[in-house]
Amino acid sequence: MVRGMRLGKPLRWPLGIAAERLQGARIGPVVRRGKYLWLPLVADGAGAGGAGGGAGGGLLWHLGMSGSLAFHASAAAPGVHDHADLVTERGTLRLTDPRRFGAVLWSPSREEGLAGRLLARLGSEPFDERFTATAFRRALRERRAAVKSVLLAGDVIVGAGNIYACEALYLAGIDPRTPSHRIGPLRAQRLLDALRQVLRDAIAAGGSTLRDFRDPHGAAGDYQARRHVYDREGQPCPRCGAAVRRMVLGQRSTYFCPGCQRR
Repeated sequence: MVRGMRLGKPLRWPLGIAAERLQGARIGPVVRRGKYLWLPLVADGAGAGGAGGGAGGGLLWHLGMSGSLAFHASAAAPGVHDHADLVTERGTLRLTDPRRFGAVLWSPSREEGLAGRLLARLGSEPFDERFTATAFRRALRERRAAVKSVLLAGDVIVGAGNIYACEALYLAGIDPRTPSHRIGPLRAQRLLDALRQVLRDAIAAGGSTLRDFRDPHGAAGDYQARRHVYDREGQPCPRCGAAVRRMVLGQRSTYFCPGCQRR
């Protein structure tokens, strides 16, 4: 049961409800969608029931670029980067975010309010078996932007952050500047396979830690040690030996091999 919520410095969006109105709600099963976590709140008499029309609504969490969530059975006093504490009868769920790009916001449901608008923009889950290479290519054909920019946008497929997009395009042999509508069936299949491989490897490695990312147990990710091109400007390509190049594409650093990746 929720006992209360403490908010620190403002995050990307306001909470959207008076924090005291969450008190008394019970927490349901957590659901992930893309890089968001939906934590449903079930009204239990007083508390959140008045805010959610008897349903309790829920909290949508996002870690931004540098945030982390950790559950503490007995939480220490919040630090300067601890911006949200959901206090329950079993412990405290704490959002720590040095750059404050993360968010926690209340909505009446996953389909309504700001949560509904944010989640409706998301593309397919990468491991959804219904998301085939044919469906992937069909979505790419509707875009004219560079394929890497489309991957990062998240409205075709979710989960491909900057590191993983660079690595997947490398494994698929596709130049990141290639217009998305020029990706044919074979290359769409290669790219989808590469995205899934990279994401599986990253999950197994606990993610990527370049600065301050930590998992819920406080451990750093290790995938960055396995990268082929990301942040390896001037170093030899593991496949052909050509020097890895860096450029800025869509305001993001992009790394690729000019010898292996073709337009």
